[in-house]
Amino acid sequence: MLDVRRLVLLRDLARLGTIAAVAQAHAYTPSAVSQQLAALQREAGTRLLERTGRRVSLTSTATALVQHTEVILAALEAADATVAAARTGLRASVRIGAFPSAVRTLLPAALATLARDHPALDLMISELDPVDMPAALRSRQLDVALLHDYDIAPTLPDPTVNSIALLEETVFLAVPGSTADNAAAEPISAARDAQWILGSPGTLCHSVALHACQLAGFTPAVRHHADDFTAMLALVAAGQGVALIPQLAIAQPSPQVRLLPLAMRRRTRVAYRRGAGGHPAVLACVSALRGATTAFRDWSRLSPSDS
Repeated sequence: MLDVRRLVLLRDLARLGTIAAVAQAHAYTPSAVSQQLAALQREAGTRLLERTGRRVSLTSTATALVQHTEVILAALEAADATVAAARTGLRASVRIGAFPSAVRTLLPAALATLARDHPALDLMISELDPVDMPAALRSRQLDVALLHDYDIAPTLPDPTVNSIALLEETVFLAVPGSTADNAAAEPISAARDAQWILGSPGTLCHSVALHACQLAGFTPAVRHHADDFTAMLALVAAGQGVALIPQLAIAQPSPQVRLLPLAMRRRTRVAYRRGAGGHPAVLACVSALRGATTAFRDWSRLSPSDS
């Protein structure tokens, strides 16, 4: 019988590419990972890894095993969900990951609902960039995650994660209030000569802003980096540049900022490990987040640019 924990290491090697990266992800030494993979190879009775110089690659058999591993892990999640559903009362620790604007808007109402309806749930929130959340779900650092992408830059489906759509929101170009109108131009194109405020390199917001400008035919002149939309809006109000701001991040629009609606949309999903959708704690979180999203939609029927 193949050891599931060793199969997970093989799966992560296929995803991360090096034994050193797998070791870092699991807080092991590279030697320990190598020993576990060698033991898995002995269990399988066939070669799983091939060495090319200083790197290792998976054989075709190992690649097939990785695909089986995803099915096995999903089945184990489903089995755990079945057992949890049979217990009396909902008691569990639930680790929820979310991006900052969701932490400020959607999560407080959802947490209040969960505390009222399921007081035995032990909830813990972690603020993460969406690019980091699938790995955190896979490694069980998170149980539920609020992810987002943009229609102009959709993320590829992750075979280890299932998700449910929650919200689609308008994205605005925030410009200083003194900016002159250019009704003939699309807002991003009209800002080609402006200074830009972007998220930190490596974040989703940074890559989407770059992509939006590239689609408009230019590379933005980046003046500031900020990962908090409130900070971005404050910089825009101070005349320091322009920035892309999703509707969820706009609470009290400043009179020193004009918000120009764009055709692009940001899309938020609630995600969990494949197979875990039937777990009572996951179902409770999804229900609470749906309720919070409905409340947000009702509150924000007027666009920020009209308020």
